[in-house]
Amino acid sequence: MTDFADIWSYLSREPLIWLTTTLAAYAVGDACFRAANRAPIVNPVLIAVILLGSLLWLTGTPYATYFAGAQFVHFLLGPATVALAVPLALNIHRLQRALLPVIAALLAGSLAAMASALAIAKAFGADHALLATLAPKSVTAPVAIGISDSLGGSPTLTAVLVILTGITGAVIATPLLNLLRLKDWRARGFATGTASHGIGTARAFQVNPVAGAFAGLGMALNAILTALLAPWVLGFF
Repeated sequence: MTDFADIWSYLSREPLIWLTTTLAAYAVGDACFRAANRAPIVNPVLIAVILLGSLLWLTGTPYATYFAGAQFVHFLLGPATVALAVPLALNIHRLQRALLPVIAALLAGSLAAMASALAIAKAFGADHALLATLAPKSVTAPVAIGISDSLGGSPTLTAVLVILTGITGAVIATPLLNLLRLKDWRARGFATGTASHGIGTARAFQVNPVAGAFAGLGMALNAILTALLAPWVLGFF
């Protein structure tokens, strides 16, 4: 046991170990997802988060140490987000035919995401800092962190809430939209991307390419609109 502890103490200081561990955790999550016939509840990101969180807790590894090694994955979020423009460009004719519904859905989705979270938190006695932290929870992480910081919230807690929101959306979106008998892939995708940003968008692409393209659009537009409206909406609470 002592030998293992010594070996781990050495390995944990090497950045490559955390990048490898992150990729391995996601590979395990993806394998479970496929084995479960792509059931939404078996979300690969959720499984990877649980595995990595458990490992960090068991080994007593600070998050800063982990992030120093795994930050290359974080860097790739930027190019991956920009790449979402490709499927959207391929579906631009569908967007042009649904421009007004998209604008209406964007306004409704963005305002509902912020107002519902703030109203519930306010009812439980949350202070201004916590409300500012919650407001951008449905926005992709880099933008949400910036919004939270500018409003006086906690960027670190906002990042956690963003991940939880994304995972929740990815898990419940398909069953909920099926229950609502919503069959238009544009509407399904846009709703998922607006409510649960990148993680929800990834799930939408797994279900249907048109849904994925519109989910990417919803994620991008909601980030812009939330940045503009969050101070105003927060002012009501």
